[in-house]
Amino acid sequence: MQRKFDDLLLGSIELFCQAAELGSFTLAANAASVTPAAVSRSVARLEERLGVRLFVRTTRQIRLTDAGRRYFEQCRQALSQLVDAEREVTGEQTTPAGVLRISMPTPYGHYRVLPLLPAFRERYPQVQVETHLSNRNIDFADEGFDLAIRGRAPADSSLVARKLEDAEMVVVATPAYLKRAGVPKTVADLQAHECIQFEMPSSGRNVAWTFEGLSEEGDVPTHGSYGTSGDALAGVTLARAGAGLFQTYRFVVEDDLRAGRLVEVLRESGGRTRPFILLYPHARYLTSRVRAFVDFLVAELAPAVAAPAPVPRKRAR
Repeated sequence: MQRKFDDLLLGSIELFCQAAELGSFTLAANAASVTPAAVSRSVARLEERLGVRLFVRTTRQIRLTDAGRRYFEQCRQALSQLVDAEREVTGEQTTPAGVLRISMPTPYGHYRVLPLLPAFRERYPQVQVETHLSNRNIDFADEGFDLAIRGRAPADSSLVARKLEDAEMVVVATPAYLKRAGVPKTVADLQAHECIQFEMPSSGRNVAWTFEGLSEEGDVPTHGSYGTSGDALAGVTLARAGAGLFQTYRFVVEDDLRAGRLVEVLRESGGRTRPFILLYPHARYLTSRVRAFVDFLVAELAPAVAAPAPVPRKRAR
């Protein structure tokens, strides 16, 4: 194999990452026990090699350019993998450590994963956890994520897709709204109601509501005066405020249902589910911190997802 990186270049990449993390050539120099001029020369060497500017420099601060940020994410991940590989070979990889970056949808993040992170950090205090909550699809390579949770398995064969659960959907509204507008008895009655809409970032279309026994797909378009995008929990907030009906995951509103703040409707047409899938690179690429988190998350979620559902389930297609 032809050598593409000499010792000087690898050292420059390390100093670049140090400067990007600390936001200062001086701090990076102090951390690496070199001079600020050495850090500056290393960054200039990389910029010349790549043909792009990595930092915007002023007299008081440095800031990564867009190209610099992309390069930093890739380099940070590569250096972390090199460290992990060295520890594993020498038998030192006994304790997971480093930065773990996770992307997940907002509902699943808020109600399933984020509440578990303090327990994970207590078990693995040397792991730093960075979370990205969004309903858009991410690119593992370009954006430097270790794991992602999504609603469907990708075609990318380089990723492992592990189902976490099939989450049941429910339609809810406040008692005040139902008293004012009436209780829908059938799915067809939704046409006369305010149905809060959520737009999927990937398609730009409002998400159809899903029900049991209507068709092979079970998806029904609805209409309403309230529309949300980006964060599906906005629809739940609107429903809690009495704006109308909203279809969401049972785990998001189970406390509201128990307390009577929200009421489930169309229960006889319920039971449909949507999956949540954990995605990560194949095992041969995994760091110890990713392995630790996968095992932790699956074990912690098992009791919650194994609880019996109040109505029969059928997977939403």
